[in-house]
Amino acid sequence: MRKSVLYIAASLGAATIIILVLIAIVFRRAEPGIEEIRALHRDGEPYSGLTIRYPLDETLFPPESVPPTFQWNDANPRSTLWLLTIEFQVGGSRMDFLCREPRWTPDPGQWDAIKARSTERDAQVTILGAGRGVSTRILSAGRIAIRTSKDEVGAPLFYREVNLPFVDAVKDPSHIRWRFGAVSSPQQPPVILENLPVCGNCHSFCSDGETLAMDVDYANSKGSYVITRIAEEMVLATSDIITWNDYRKKDGEQTFGLLSQVSPDGRFVVSTVKDKSVFVPMPPLAFSQLFFPVKGILCAYDRQTRTFQSLPGADDPQYVQSNPAWSPDGKTIVFARARAHDLKHTKGKGKVLLTREECKEFTEDGKPFLFDLYRIPFNDGKGGTPEPIEGASNNGMSNYFAKYSPDGKWIVFCKAKSYMLLQPDSELYIIPAEGGEARRLRANTSRMNSWHSFSPNGKWLAFSSKANSPYTQLFLTHIDEQGRSSPAVLLEHFTSPDRAVNIPEFINAGPTAIRKIREEFLNDYSFVRAGNEFFKAGDTDNAIQEYQNALELNPDNAEAHCGLAYALEQKDMLQESVNHLLEAISAEPNRVDARYNLGQAMARQGRLDEAVSHFSLVVQLAPDHIKAHGNLGSILLAQGEVRPATAHLFEAVRIDPNNAGTQYSLALALTDQRRLDEALEHYSKAVRLQPDIDISPALHYGLAMNYGEARRFREAEQSASKALDLARAAGDKAFAQEIKKWLEIYKELNDSVKTNDKKE
Repeated sequence: MRKSVLYIAASLGAATIIILVLIAIVFRRAEPGIEEIRALHRDGEPYSGLTIRYPLDETLFPPESVPPTFQWNDANPRSTLWLLTIEFQVGGSRMDFLCREPRWTPDPGQWDAIKARSTERDAQVTILGAGRGVSTRILSAGRIAIRTSKDEVGAPLFYREVNLPFVDAVKDPSHIRWRFGAVSSPQQPPVILENLPVCGNCHSFCSDGETLAMDVDYANSKGSYVITRIAEEMVLATSDIITWNDYRKKDGEQTFGLLSQVSPDGRFVVSTVKDKSVFVPMPPLAFSQLFFPVKGILCAYDRQTRTFQSLPGADDPQYVQSNPAWSPDGKTIVFARARAHDLKHTKGKGKVLLTREECKEFTEDGKPFLFDLYRIPFNDGKGGTPEPIEGASNNGMSNYFAKYSPDGKWIVFCKAKSYMLLQPDSELYIIPAEGGEARRLRANTSRMNSWHSFSPNGKWLAFSSKANSPYTQLFLTHIDEQGRSSPAVLLEHFTSPDRAVNIPEFINAGPTAIRKIREEFLNDYSFVRAGNEFFKAGDTDNAIQEYQNALELNPDNAEAHCGLAYALEQKDMLQESVNHLLEAISAEPNRVDARYNLGQAMARQGRLDEAVSHFSLVVQLAPDHIKAHGNLGSILLAQGEVRPATAHLFEAVRIDPNNAGTQYSLALALTDQRRLDEALEHYSKAVRLQPDIDISPALHYGLAMNYGEARRFREAEQSASKALDLARAAGDKAFAQEIKKWLEIYKELNDSVKTNDKKE
């Protein structure tokens, strides 16, 4: 090796060697130091752009904030080293830091010193980009000012983390978790509630921080709601649960209980009831759910009297009234209102959550839906006259998620082009509580600003944004006496990279006020609901597992048996499916869906008498069950029981005159009874509703015979010809031969009539 090197050196010559050595020395020179870079910087020099991405200029940090990560973009690709300098108005010398990456995080001691020297005074942050080569040069520069507020946040945050897309969280809510912690915590706040196999949502707290209220799925009610006292070790118990379905229970309408809020004193809760909502999975990961109510009124629950009542002024069925917010004194309710809408695909139906197919006018046609903010006096539940709030109504936008400042001076709300939750263009605006000019908060980020909450002292506002990631993050902004906000402060250590954060709520309590929450209300129905969600999403295996979990807790759960039966049928495990339907009927003999599906199973197996027995009981229990009437009519017709078959088919047509199949079956039954005019009427309706439904040779054969008896031989010939074509298409040779014989007879008779007509 040494010989090779010597040979190369000898062959190059002395001058070349000197040049190479000098080049090596230049490129191996020591990295430039802080003072060298500073000395090269000239204010006003047109350096290439260096943009400081975070923090933004004039950002105001809370005094208990943890060290942030400064981040910048350098437009000059030759920049390989950066000098970050912080200069203060007080406290002596500047602080300098060399960075080899376009980011820098101070250590806790450095950050404490920066905060102390920038309290209520600007600290100027300058970042210089430099390159290494024959000589060091300044290639880029950027500058911002930051401050530290004297105002503490002073309260911990309670918030929810959700896995995306939202459809996954709906199918398996056990991955959703709740965290609780202070802004000053250097670690991610601890998880205090997790592995809840049912959905928990829309939590709120009373002003003294002693009461938690939260939507939970309990038993067989989507409208269940838990109200309980705050403690370090909390239990969500059955005794703490109410259900919004108890409001006017006799109506028989299911209620979801949307966006509920507990009053500041903890006595009342206000929620949307008698509701109907768009609840649709959407393709983008970041905005994978479209959700907003299109129907609903406000209802108040009084914890002292344990009574429900609608809230006058916010209970007009012509409108959807939702998303209530309390004034700090509990005297006023602000809510979002829009004209109620009955979708064309669900008109008159009692569904609570609408599917994507039912919501095409929103999901595909882009139909707008705009909310305005209104206020009414609460008046101990007596309500009052609703008034639109100036600045948050009649502005051509959708206005929602109102929140009062703790002093009652301001309202901060969301504004978007349309709809409500999870809107990419949603931004935060502030108005005086009595209404007035709406001002856009400076803290707004570039994408989705929502789910906001005031700190108890009113100095800080927490909110969620998707500016940096599809997975929503938490931010803070300072709100001063004039309602002005500062650029957003990212709570980067609060969020997980694989979870979206929502519903951040400050609690007027210490950072260890809640250490753990556990539930004691889960039962078999919780697993049934999880199974239903898996089944709707096409995940049959997980659906089967959830239904089996429910049956382990309660072997007599008829709904679990039914769900398991449907799932097993999808796996072609037909006998197992029938067994579970029988178990469901054993537990609930009058369960309509089990009886109907068992009737279908019997019919598929050719056990027609048993099918008739089950369908007959279904129509007794549910007289308007169109499918049971239709199936019962078809089976009885096949068994030759023409008159009872006709009665059931007439009932099916009465319930739904636009069902082509039922109209066709009724035409067939009437044809068999030689009721020609009626048969033709229902046959014509069937073909008009569904032009390709004409499939039965028996119908046209019967029509031919009817026409023949009426001596209408031309129509008889036409019907027989149609019947022959259908029989041949069906491969029924024997029937085709029978029809052909009558076709020839009617053809001769028709020809004979024509001849006689000519003679006359």
